Amino acid sequence: MRFVLDELLQKISELLILMASSCEQNLNNAFEAFRTHDKEKALAIYKNDYDLSSKAREIESLCIKTILRQQPVAKDMLIISATLKLVRDVERIGTQAISIAELISSFNFSYRGDEILLIEKMSEEAIEMVKNSVDSFITKNEDQARAVIKHDSVVDKYFHLIKLALIREIRKSEDTDGSLPLDVLMIAKYLERIGDHSCNVAKCTLYMISGELS
Repeated sequence: MRFVLDELLQKISELLILMASSCEQNLNNAFEAFRTHDKEKALAIYKNDYDLSSKAREIESLCIKTILRQQPVAKDMLIISATLKLVRDVERIGTQAISIAELISSFNFSYRGDEILLIEKMSEEAIEMVKNSVDSFITKNEDQARAVIKHDSVVDKYFHLIKLALIREIRKSEDTDGSLPLDVLMIAKYLERIGDHSCNVAKCTLYMISGELS
């Protein structure tokens, strides 16, 4: 019956919001720790026992159960199919947020290269992309989804600037600890990937609305 299908779709939406919110919060907290040089906070995020994999499998299982038991119509099927695509990207965003927290938990904050400020700015842009991409899916907002995809160029630009700054720093100082530029580069790379996954989430929104894969 229709009300049973609606309840299942609502449950799927609630689980997705919970999972995405946790990933976004971890990312926010990791960079709060980065700005305040709080290694203990970063370590707590890394050790947090929030099992992203099991949460993703729970959502996927509920989607498949809904398809098999309720035989949803085309419009509902698009929502479920898009969710199945999206949940993997949300899971990867969460995994990369935890990886960033791990790097921050052992980061040498005596290092003050120009790229540190660039990392902070890049993180703000990436976090905004995560938030807006998930919001676009929940609210079925096509314009917001397209704006997220367009904004990926901003995150990519910061990644390029950070790489250039690191090259200058390495050339300028022979005493630079090689592990520090590598940590900065890894954090930037994770943020760049988070931007890519946010784009994929936004593309799921467009697929849900139009039924066309971009």
